[in-house]
Amino acid sequence: MFSTTAHLWAIAYEDLSQARRARDVLKELAGPESYLFLLDTLIVVRDADGSHSVDREPQHTAKDIAMAGVLGALVGWVLSAPALGAAVGTILVGAASAAAHAALIDKKFVEEVKALMKPSTTALFVLDDVGDMEVVIHQIRGLGGAVLKTNVDLEQLRLVQTALSAGSPA
Repeated sequence: MFSTTAHLWAIAYEDLSQARRARDVLKELAGPESYLFLLDTLIVVRDADGSHSVDREPQHTAKDIAMAGVLGALVGWVLSAPALGAAVGTILVGAASAAAHAALIDKKFVEEVKALMKPSTTALFVLDDVGDMEVVIHQIRGLGGAVLKTNVDLEQLRLVQTALSAGSPA
């Protein structure tokens, strides 16, 4: 289940299609080969007028459903819409479970992402745990995006950002 060592990422993209492509690559890495233990993903789009929309794929397994409330609660806080976070959490896993998992997310992280989520911004939120970083780095190479905020150490952040920004693999 969710550990206190989980990695939380907020990655900005120019448009929704780029964020979806990155999410698809991460989901493939979490597939049968299990190169990445992907706990949850969520895409948030802030429109030019400041309104927002959430792009979430349905969760299929019990593990997926149990974890989905974490980012639901987070996105509610980030968008200053606590009711949205509570609704997503309640629908997917129940408010108590979502609140318990969300309590593990540093409020400073949430506030900093909130400040960075300007109108016309698309952000991919990723919650992951242990993975094969060598494989992950190779697969995300050239996907683009800028890490807005993460809870990983500076060396790992630089490694991921360099891979995202690099040219596509041969």
